[in-house]
Amino acid sequence: MQNSIVDRGTTRWVQLVLGLVVMMAISSPQYVWTLFVKPFQTATGATLPAVQITFSLLIVLQTWLSPAQGWLIERFGLKTLIAVGAALSGLGWVLSAYAGSLTMLFLTYGLLCGVGTGIVYIGIVGLMARWFPDRRGFAIGMVAAGYGMGALLTTFPIDSMLKASGYQATLNFFGILLGVIGVAAALGLRLPRAGEAPEPVLETALGKDTSPRDMLKTPTFWLMFAMMTMMSTGGLMVTSNFANFARDFGVADVVLMGMAALPLALTVDRLLNGFTRPFFGWVSDRIGRENTMGLAFLLEAVAITLLIVFRQNAGAFVLLSGLVFFGWGEIFSLFPSTLTDTFGTKNATTNYGFLYMAQGVGSVLGGPAAAALHDAAGSWMPVFGLAIGMDVLTGLLALFVLKQMRRAQIEGVVAMPAARPASA
Repeated sequence: MQNSIVDRGTTRWVQLVLGLVVMMAISSPQYVWTLFVKPFQTATGATLPAVQITFSLLIVLQTWLSPAQGWLIERFGLKTLIAVGAALSGLGWVLSAYAGSLTMLFLTYGLLCGVGTGIVYIGIVGLMARWFPDRRGFAIGMVAAGYGMGALLTTFPIDSMLKASGYQATLNFFGILLGVIGVAAALGLRLPRAGEAPEPVLETALGKDTSPRDMLKTPTFWLMFAMMTMMSTGGLMVTSNFANFARDFGVADVVLMGMAALPLALTVDRLLNGFTRPFFGWVSDRIGRENTMGLAFLLEAVAITLLIVFRQNAGAFVLLSGLVFFGWGEIFSLFPSTLTDTFGTKNATTNYGFLYMAQGVGSVLGGPAAAALHDAAGSWMPVFGLAIGMDVLTGLLALFVLKQMRRAQIEGVVAMPAARPASA
C-alpha cells in the first residue's frame, strides 16, 4: 500500500516535469521573435510595422482561440492535441524560413505558431490543475514559468547561429529540434486515473464541476475576467515599452557590473517574471488566492511608484524593474488556480481558455494604449499612473469583492445539504 502511494506521488511529479519541458519547447516563437524581425523584413521586403503584425497575430491566435483549443483537447484527448500543438509550433518555424511574402509569414509564423502554442499552453495548465488539486497554484506556476523562462536556454544559441549560419538554417534547426522535444515530452502526458491525484482540499465555490456555458453566466467569472484584463493591460503598458522609457530616462546605456543597464534589467526581469509564477502560486496554496492577489498586485503598484521616483538612478532602475515584473507575472498562476478552485477540474482546460482571452485583450490594449497615451501627453507619467491605478483597483477587488463573492458561494453550497432533510 505504501509503495502504491509513493508511485502515485512520483507519477504526478513526472507529469509536472514533462509539462514543464513541453512549455519550454514552445516558448521561443514568442520570446525570441525580435531576433528574426530584420531577416523577415529583408526576405519579404515589407516595412517594420507590417512585419510586426505577425507577432500580434501570434499572440491573438494563442489567446483568443484558447476556448476552442481547450474544447478540442477535452473532446479529442489531451496527449494527442498537445503533441499536435508542439508539432505545429515547430513546423511554423520551419516553414517561415521559406516565407517570401507577408501572407506566407502570417500563415506560418503567425498562424501555425500561434495556434500551436495556444493548444499547448491551455492543455498543460488544465492538466496540472487536475494532477495537483492540493498544490494547484505551485504546479500551474511552475509550468507557466517554463513558458516565461524557456527562451533563456535558446536565446543565445539562436543569436549565435543567426550570425554564423543565417536565419533560414536557424529556423530549420531549432524548429525541428524544439518540435521533436515538445512532441516527445507530450506523448508521456496523461490524465490522472482514479485515486492517483489527491482529493481537493476545498470544495469548489459552486460545489460542483461547472460547464463553460454555466460558468459564463456567473458574475464571478466576469469579475475575474475584468481583473485579469486590467492586470494584463497595465502590466503590458509598462513591460512592452520598457526599452523606450529606459532610454527616455537616460539610464539605458549606463554600465553596471560590466553590462549596460537595459540588457541587465531585461535579464533580471525575465528571471523574476518566471520565478514569481511558482512562488506566488506556492504562497496562494497557503494563505489563499485572493490574499495573494492583493499582496502581489499592490506590490506591483508600489514598485512602479518607486520606479518613477528613482527613474534616473540606473541601479535602482534595474532592481525596481525586476520588482515590477515580479509583481506582474504571477497572474499566470493565480488566475487559473482561482478559476479551477471556483469551477472545478472537469472542464478546467476549456474554462481557462475563456479566461485566458483576457491576456489577448491586454496584449492588444497594453502596448498601443501606452504609446498613444505617451504621444498625447508627451510623457510616460500618465502611462505609469494608469498602470498603478489598475494594480490598486484589481488588488482591492481581490481582497474585498472576489473573496466575499466566492465565500458566499461556498457557504451557500455547504449549507444546502443540511437544509434539504428539514425542507423535505
